[in-house]
Amino acid sequence: MNTKMEISDQYILQQIGNYVRHSRQQKQLTQKELAQQAGISRSTLSLIERGEAATTLTLIQILRILNQLQVFDAFKVIEEVSPLDLLNKSKPKRQRVRKTKRNNEANDLEW
Repeated sequence: MNTKMEISDQYILQQIGNYVRHSRQQKQLTQKELAQQAGISRSTLSLIERGEAATTLTLIQILRILNQLQVFDAFKVIEEVSPLDLLNKSKPKRQRVRKTKRNNEANDLEW
């Protein structure tokens, strides 16, 4: 694979399935045991481990039982504040708006 964009969806599904299978085996669980604990059917778990598509909720249920929810850390959004935004937030907000002397003089000249 040359670039990340060239990775197929099927390849990603197979990697997820391999990860689930490996994690299950590390915990020494059978497919039936994991499926029961996750509240899914054994055949659904088998499909996932073979690289078939599953819902996000099903994947979350499986990873929760396997204590592997940290894989979702990659999806955390970290909001960054720019230095200019910090500077603008640190300035006190104006309480009133006053006309400048220059504007008042211009108004006087018009009369």
